[in-house]
Amino acid sequence: MNLTGIQAALRQRGIDAWLFYDHHHRDPIAYSVLGLSESMMVTRRWFYVVPAAGEPARLVHRVEPGHLDPLPGTKKIYSSWQELWENLRGLLAPYKTVAMQYSPNNSIPYIGLVDAGTVELVRSFAKDIVSSADLVGMFEAAWTPEQIASHFEARDVIDRITEETFKEIGRRVRNGGTHEFEIQQFIGEAFKRENLVTDDLPIVAVNANSGNPHYEPNAEHSQPIKEGDFVLLDIWAKKNTPDAVYYDITWTGVIGQPTNRHHEIFQIVRDARMTGVKTVQQAYAEKRKICGWEVDKATRDFITAAGYGQQFVHRTGHSIGTHVHGNGANMDNLETRDDREILPNTCFSIEPGIYLPEFGVRSEVDVLIRNGAAEVTGRTQQELVII
Repeated sequence: MNLTGIQAALRQRGIDAWLFYDHHHRDPIAYSVLGLSESMMVTRRWFYVVPAAGEPARLVHRVEPGHLDPLPGTKKIYSSWQELWENLRGLLAPYKTVAMQYSPNNSIPYIGLVDAGTVELVRSFAKDIVSSADLVGMFEAAWTPEQIASHFEARDVIDRITEETFKEIGRRVRNGGTHEFEIQQFIGEAFKRENLVTDDLPIVAVNANSGNPHYEPNAEHSQPIKEGDFVLLDIWAKKNTPDAVYYDITWTGVIGQPTNRHHEIFQIVRDARMTGVKTVQQAYAEKRKICGWEVDKATRDFITAAGYGQQFVHRTGHSIGTHVHGNGANMDNLETRDDREILPNTCFSIEPGIYLPEFGVRSEVDVLIRNGAAEVTGRTQQELVII
């Protein structure tokens, strides 16, 4: 746990304390931020209060009294619910404003992990509860220099694998044929050779399947790939090293000659992607705070103006970290109104899409915030790949 950093962040935001709470591993963020083992058995409620200044405090059950012992601070123990209420009230007595893993109206469900009853209990002590969303982003989504380096190492390999995959598709189509699952396995084998790991294998989707944003080929359900087909590759992985972070991209191409319709939809998506990137870059150039929903709005407005708003069915992008979907701000004003700030040293995708019955286009880049600017970390697709 970075106690000094947490306390500095609380003071910077005018928050008196951060209250962590868990029961039966409901809140993985608490374990990650505090550096607690997620393997320990948790059958009773525990609480941990980190003040903006001063000593933290622990509240644990007599059945599991040592659960928070790795953390600094005083310790109170309870058995009955009356003791729990009394001790928690006492721990929070010096503080007025308390951050918790809470999201007003559950607008950001990734953060809204504390149950409503516990929120009610803390409020009954006359406390003002605020969301810990941006605090979580600082300690869960901000990358270290080593993690940034791992991202670029993964980028160098994945950009090359993506280019090789398009070439392999063309070679196989013109020499006997192939299908989506075979190409997915080709990418998976390349990952193994290059010491890359991923929770899920990439998306390889042709024609109508590319119009399904989370289509997954498998051995039993895989579309043949042939001349004239539209192909989407969504590829994400990270180096197989401790604390490595992901690189995540989506490219599209056509085997043979693209149609005018292919070009039209790709160009709209490409320009929407560029609009999203420029929105972040301009905000940082002006030293202006920007939230995830603003990037989604700019990108979505562009696609809507082109007449395809109803065909853009997902958020513009997601936070990226040690998991491909991280705990920082998402570029989202559709599924949620993500009012989390886009923070320094965080990374996220910008990946608008238009999904039609016959094919779908998504174009994805990663954007890293560092040194007071926003940079696209990898190659940016400007035209459809001619396979």
